[in-house]
Amino acid sequence: MLNTTRLRELLVQRGLLVAPGAYDALSARLIAQAGFPAVYMTGFGTAASVLGQPDVGLLTMSEMVSRAAALAAVVGDRPLIADADTGYGNPINVRRTVREYEQAGVAAIHIEDQVWPKKCGHMEGKQVIPVDEMVQKIRAAVDARQDPDFVIIARTDANAVYGLEDALRRGRAYRDAGADVIFIEAPRSIEELRAIAQAFPDVPLLYNWAESGKTPLLPLEEIHALGFKLVIFPVSMLFAATQALLDLLEALKQGQTSLAFAERMVTFSQFTDQIGLPEIQALERRYGVHQ
Repeated sequence: MLNTTRLRELLVQRGLLVAPGAYDALSARLIAQAGFPAVYMTGFGTAASVLGQPDVGLLTMSEMVSRAAALAAVVGDRPLIADADTGYGNPINVRRTVREYEQAGVAAIHIEDQVWPKKCGHMEGKQVIPVDEMVQKIRAAVDARQDPDFVIIARTDANAVYGLEDALRRGRAYRDAGADVIFIEAPRSIEELRAIAQAFPDVPLLYNWAESGKTPLLPLEEIHALGFKLVIFPVSMLFAATQALLDLLEALKQGQTSLAFAERMVTFSQFTDQIGLPEIQALERRYGVHQ
C-alpha cells in the first residue's frame, strides 16, 4: 500500500491520529521506530536544525524538499506529513511544490495563507493573503498531484489577523476548493476549538499542539472528543532535546563531565542500534564486504 493511501485510511479510521514532529532524519527514524502511525516534518524545527535560525521564511522550497526526502527515506511505511509553508509563490509555484514533495516520498503537505516571508503560526505580526488567492493555490495543489491519494492540508492563519469568523470563512472556501484536511492555526480557547469543530463536521481537522503557544494544551481524549482527527506535535522533541543539550553544556561549562548525565544518555551500542548499524552489518555479511 502506498503511504498516501495509508494516510487516507488513517484519516477515516476511528480514533485520533497522532504524529510527533521530526526536525531531522534521526528524530524521524526514532518516531517511526517508536511505532507511531505517521510522522510530521516540522518547518519550525527544520529551520532550527538546518539554519540554526527561527521559522520566519528563510528556508527555500528546495531546502525543505531535500530535508523531506531524507525523512521519508527512514520512516519506512509510515506516512510523512510535511510543512510546505505558503507553497513558495503563486499557484504556478504551488504546482511545482506539490510535485517536488510528492517525488520526495511525502504523503501530505500543508500550505498556509500567510504573506511570504511567513512566520511561525504562534508568532506575532503575521499577515495573510486575500482568500481568493489562497483558493487558487489550493486548486493548483489539487490539480498538480500525481497520486490522487496525496493529501492536501489547507492552513489559515487568519484567526490572529482578522478573527475566528474570517478564519472559518477561509476554511470553508479552502475545503470547497478541494482541500482534504483543514488546519485553523492558533485557536486561543476551548470555545474557539468548539466553534471550529462545529463548522467542519464533514472534513478532518488538524490540531496543532505547540508547547508555550497560543492554543490550549488539552488531553488527547478531549481533543478527539471536540472533533479533531489529526494532532501534530511539531516542537515537542525539539524542545526536549534542546533542554537536554543546554543542561549538558552547562555542566561541562562548570567543569563537570558527562558522567552526571549517564542515566539520561543512550550508550554507544544503543545509539548505533537505533540508527541501523545491525542492518548494515547484516548486509556486509550478505555481500562479503570486509573492512
